[in-house]
Amino acid sequence: MSAKPAFTRAEPDARRLSLIEACARVLARDGVAGVSVRAIALEAGVSPGLVGHYFAGVDALVAETYAHVEAQVSAAIDAALALAGPDPRARLDAYVTASFRPPVASGELLATWIAFWSLVRSRPDIARQHDEQYAFFRARLAGLLGDCGVPQAQLRYAAITLTALIDGLWLELCLSPQAFSAAEAIEIAQAALDTVISKGR
Repeated sequence: MSAKPAFTRAEPDARRLSLIEACARVLARDGVAGVSVRAIALEAGVSPGLVGHYFAGVDALVAETYAHVEAQVSAAIDAALALAGPDPRARLDAYVTASFRPPVASGELLATWIAFWSLVRSRPDIARQHDEQYAFFRARLAGLLGDCGVPQAQLRYAAITLTALIDGLWLELCLSPQAFSAAEAIEIAQAALDTVISKGR
């Protein structure tokens, strides 16, 4: 196998994306402590100077990587919802199912998220991104629940409860996939959905 080139030529958008993807891989593999301009440049196969050309330092690159990873997760769920069609319950089930399937359910993605979470208490910008991301996903779930007949007055608590359940199952599935299967996680989450929806009627 040949060594990575010291510098690769690419269009500006592609170069920027390659640095973001390299940052995500470094975060997943080495954690926050392993992130540096040199490490990211080496991972991307470019010169260290190129990182500074596109980003105002490592902190800015990490923040953009967070946004990129979040967008990838959102896109995977959007795709699942689009395939589900217009039926409200089918869309809700698709949301749950996508949460336990690749690319969302992934050990590498979990490792990247852990790196981001470790920065929440020390970096206000990452904390803000985390809060915005959580609010967005919770609001989307609340909308899907509302479409299934859950009353407005119950939506907030229902969305908080189900988000916590889905996140907990997702976390354990990524950490210890031998503990239970994705199919079991989906079944558990769907049973919780049944309970929430039936109580709202």
